Amino acid sequence: MEDICERLLGRHGVDYLEVRFHRREFFQLRASGGEFEGKVSGVFEGYGVRVLVDGAWGFSATSSDLEAAVERAVKMARACSRAKKEKAELGEARLATGEFTTPLRDDPRDHSVDEKVEMVLRTERAMREEGVAAATVLYREYVDKKHIWTSDGANVRITTVKPSAIFMAYAREGDRVISHYRGHGVTGGWDALFTIPMEERGRAVAREAMELLHAPLPEGGKSVVVLHPDVVGLLAHEAVGHNVEADMVLSGSFTTGKIGQKVASELITMVDSGDEETAAGTIFVDDEGVIAGKTVVIEKGVLKSYLLDRERAAIFGTESTGNARAFEFTCVPLIRMRNTYIEPGDWRKEEIIEDTKDGYFLEGGLNGQADSNGEFMFGIAIMRKIEKGEIVGLCRGTTMTGNAFEVLKNVDAVSREFQFAMGFGHCGKWQPAKVDGGGPYLRTTALIGGR
Repeated sequence: MEDICERLLGRHGVDYLEVRFHRREFFQLRASGGEFEGKVSGVFEGYGVRVLVDGAWGFSATSSDLEAAVERAVKMARACSRAKKEKAELGEARLATGEFTTPLRDDPRDHSVDEKVEMVLRTERAMREEGVAAATVLYREYVDKKHIWTSDGANVRITTVKPSAIFMAYAREGDRVISHYRGHGVTGGWDALFTIPMEERGRAVAREAMELLHAPLPEGGKSVVVLHPDVVGLLAHEAVGHNVEADMVLSGSFTTGKIGQKVASELITMVDSGDEETAAGTIFVDDEGVIAGKTVVIEKGVLKSYLLDRERAAIFGTESTGNARAFEFTCVPLIRMRNTYIEPGDWRKEEIIEDTKDGYFLEGGLNGQADSNGEFMFGIAIMRKIEKGEIVGLCRGTTMTGNAFEVLKNVDAVSREFQFAMGFGHCGKWQPAKVDGGGPYLRTTALIGGR
């Protein structure tokens, strides 16, 4: 591919040429109601091409004719440049060369389709044995191979393997129905995904659904809360992370103009990283060929950095953070998070609980909403009442609301224990992206929905 790119660069004389070859293998199995409901699989590949001409971008994609795609992108850029008043430029970046590959001790591709079908059927059956009315199990794999070449020096080949599993349980008694789900996803092999066996994970979800069926709603109102790492990850990603993506910052967000200012408790250090071993958002290199290292967003409560691609890095007069990502070859790279988390502290989880006189332990962050001011509302699957330093009872899940930055300012305890807990899903920002998030256990205050 390199020779073709060099020749096309010489022919068209553009300021910048970026060619991204992407091959994806996708595989999904689903079991429900004691039946195998089917397999979805596919392989697709093609080229995504971007050029910069006189400060204007052009993009085109093709599954076959790279030369024609470059010509289309050049025509688009030249047409746009005539009307563009603010010219795009590229900031500095640590460009990657060589090969980056997910370490695999137990490659999912080495396991047969029959074995995987039996696995999801066995897990779904085990969940129903716990007493739920119905259960669904999904197993997915992404295998992505990319070759990214840029005219200013990136030339890298990347292979990532991302398996995941999702468990859904439905408990019923009379007219009362509870739906409950959990999932797990990684970058790696089966050894990384199934640190806890799939059947055991499924049974735990089913048991939780049965317990929630008879649980009361919590008392509503402002409360002390201890957050599980999956809720911490949701807070860091949805309510804080999107507010520090530079395209959002430029359009106006809570963090606009706040670099160097205190936005959280000094106990909070928040990071977005592209290379975190088995975390599901690990990408090694972004889709502009930039090394996807570790970006400290908040350090001891102080806002230190935004998340940047090369164009916004030039606007802010700094270096790209390696956050340009495209889900498929037909997609333009956008500023996206990777693995977003809060770093651990000095407390132990048990010490935080024992030190809490009255409050709730919140676990199982669900989908929610957050805006550019940091205001959020998240669903919470499981709530447990804390009284006099002990967990005394289960409450049905409800909602947690507040302003993310106020919630983080009120943090007064951060645990040593740490966990990534969001790797089974996708982030949606005009196109999907595999991400992960998590952190330690945190104690703070928030508004709880209830009776």
